[in-house]
Amino acid sequence: MSELNIVDENDNIIGEETRRNIHENNLIHREIAVWVFNDNHEILLQKRSMRKERHPGLWSASCAGNVEISDSYEGAALRELEEETGIKAAKEDLIFLEKLKKGDFSVKFQPGNSHFKAVYAYRFNGKLSDLRLDEGESTSLKFWPIDKILSLADEEKREFVPSLVNDEKYLDMYRKIKSLIG
Repeated sequence: MSELNIVDENDNIIGEETRRNIHENNLIHREIAVWVFNDNHEILLQKRSMRKERHPGLWSASCAGNVEISDSYEGAALRELEEETGIKAAKEDLIFLEKLKKGDFSVKFQPGNSHFKAVYAYRFNGKLSDLRLDEGESTSLKFWPIDKILSLADEEKREFVPSLVNDEKYLDMYRKIKSLIG
């Protein structure tokens, strides 16, 4: 079973634990997300596998994952990007957007998902057919117009991981990505 770093409220490493125990005990850990975008004002989303524990069958970030022990946020972003889309990027290709604090850091020893999440963007102007699907993680990849994501009807929002279409921080990130395109 994979182990991850436990961090304190200031993102300093204070220990290690299994992924399962981290979530069962709401221990603070590190995650990443990468938003792949293109010059057509679209963001790549992945549809989560029905076997996923959280949010099965919903549209989610281009790629996301945990930061493994002895890995950096950037290293994890590059690894996950390749694993989940087949994109081999370099560190300088990542555009840092922000680091989020997610979850309730005050609650311990109850199920939860408190973490720091470093969020990056990556410009990709290849074809969808150039990408590789990570079979265990997702069932499909699709480019979505940023303006469409920003104006989803309530019924349409049910197809997405809720925070990605209801949390103003994520909506601001889509706007930041749109501004990167020009």
